[in-house]
Amino acid sequence: MKRAIVLIMDGVGIGALPDAAQYGDEGSNTLVNLAERCNGLKLPVLQSLGLGNITDIKGIEHVPQPLASFGKMAEKSPGKDSTSGHWELCGVILEKPFPTFPKGFPVDIIARFEKMIGHEILGNLPASGTEIIKRLGEQHIREKKPIVYTSADSVFQVACHIDVFSLGELYSFCKTARALLQGEYGVARVIARPFTGVFPEFSRTKDRRDFSMAPPEPTLLDIAHKNGIKVIVIGKVDDLFSNRGFDETFHSVNNQECIDFVLSSMKEENDTLIVANFVQFDMDWGHRNDVEGFRKGLIEMDKGLDSIIKQARDEDIMFITADHGNDPTTPSTDHSREHVPILAYRNGMSGQNLGTRETFADLAKTTANYFGIGGIRHGKSFLKDDC
Repeated sequence: MKRAIVLIMDGVGIGALPDAAQYGDEGSNTLVNLAERCNGLKLPVLQSLGLGNITDIKGIEHVPQPLASFGKMAEKSPGKDSTSGHWELCGVILEKPFPTFPKGFPVDIIARFEKMIGHEILGNLPASGTEIIKRLGEQHIREKKPIVYTSADSVFQVACHIDVFSLGELYSFCKTARALLQGEYGVARVIARPFTGVFPEFSRTKDRRDFSMAPPEPTLLDIAHKNGIKVIVIGKVDDLFSNRGFDETFHSVNNQECIDFVLSSMKEENDTLIVANFVQFDMDWGHRNDVEGFRKGLIEMDKGLDSIIKQARDEDIMFITADHGNDPTTPSTDHSREHVPILAYRNGMSGQNLGTRETFADLAKTTANYFGIGGIRHGKSFLKDDC
């Protein structure tokens, strides 16, 4: 029995890519800058795996015999979106970036959307999700108009108070937008953003949903599933892959809950691929420049990794990585164009220095080789004895 476990710490980058300046992200370094701001990080499990061997991170020591192979990976796809990052981790590299709309969406697109859903909208501008509901929440409740906004990422976001529009209605609005936004307007994700409360104490609920574009070719999930490997996805992975390529999903936007789902999924007795996304680093702390929340989240993750490693079998292989950066120490509240860490753990395997990989797709190629399956077009396997 073979089992691969891929843990994606959403937004936990480890240094700007060479082209970061083109994205306004020069100097971004989520882990290193966070450690400096916090006067050091204490993450004993990640340290033992070799996180401090990748680069100098204050508080994380370089260890002479790391338990995992270590390195960092560059994103080959253009952009810095969760969708393109996750797709590339699973072997799909985009040739063109997803479109962004820094001035809001074209008037004719908004008019068509309003006609299709039967409601006028508010907003249509780039904004922080927490700020836009403070700014327009009262008007939204009074006039019963959905709030539409975007960001530096390729997203069309719809925010509705749960007492004004039900979750079913909000999700329906987003499905309508997903069908509309194709071709040159084909944003990576349409995101449902339900919120609750009264002004000025509005707060977003845990019922966020992402309606992603479908991957343009088979991903690691599709290929593993086709080859009879049980695929379990956790977090928001189901949404990012347009709900395809898996047998079972545990949807959650809470990191601790996702850790618990990983642990319960590890009881499977079949050849299994587990892919889990931990979105709070990005959603709750990176986008809000919440340094202390980010620090505490890493400590929680470190403790969770200890439990996961203790439950791992000798034949398991585990990868710890990210999909992009989201540096909470910079003025920006958007994703950052960064390398991501890669830690590859297998009980009894000596740690290797994997260097800087040219593409996230190396993870997909390595995982496919471990299972003995083909079909991943991009990337190079990075473990000599991974089969």
